[in-house]
Amino acid sequence: MVDFLFDDIFTIEKVDPDGKKFDKVSRIVAQSEKRGVSLILDVNTEIYPMHEKEKFLMVLSPTLNWSGAPVAGKQGQVEQKSLADKFDYIMRGLLYKMSTAKGKSEYSKEGVEVEVYASFGGLQMMLKGDPTSCTKFKIDQNMFLLIRKLM
Repeated sequence: MVDFLFDDIFTIEKVDPDGKKFDKVSRIVAQSEKRGVSLILDVNTEIYPMHEKEKFLMVLSPTLNWSGAPVAGKQGQVEQKSLADKFDYIMRGLLYKMSTAKGKSEYSKEGVEVEVYASFGGLQMMLKGDPTSCTKFKIDQNMFLLIRKLM
């Protein structure tokens, strides 16, 4: 079974808070339900529209294989069930930066929060929250971001 790097349900608070900068991309600001993590994420809203107050499940995974095996090339690969079958919007990216900041969150026990930055083909993500929510992340780590809207 695959061991997720991170998973939580988010509620979108704002879409394009600094104004729309690109025709096909919007920046969403969202807050998680379980861990009190804040999220800033660029989404191609031309193919996957997202709106304020919508809820979605977001998973960060090192692989798309349910078994946890690394993703291999198409050659010689037997068709198998994938995490992608359960989600609507998927991006592959790289975690490129982690930093700490003084935090005011009720979830941050020591007054410190971790910021995790990843790029998905130029679309950016920033997660900010309690360090215990971010223990599985490493710099230069490849990952898949998977999203499914909740009703």
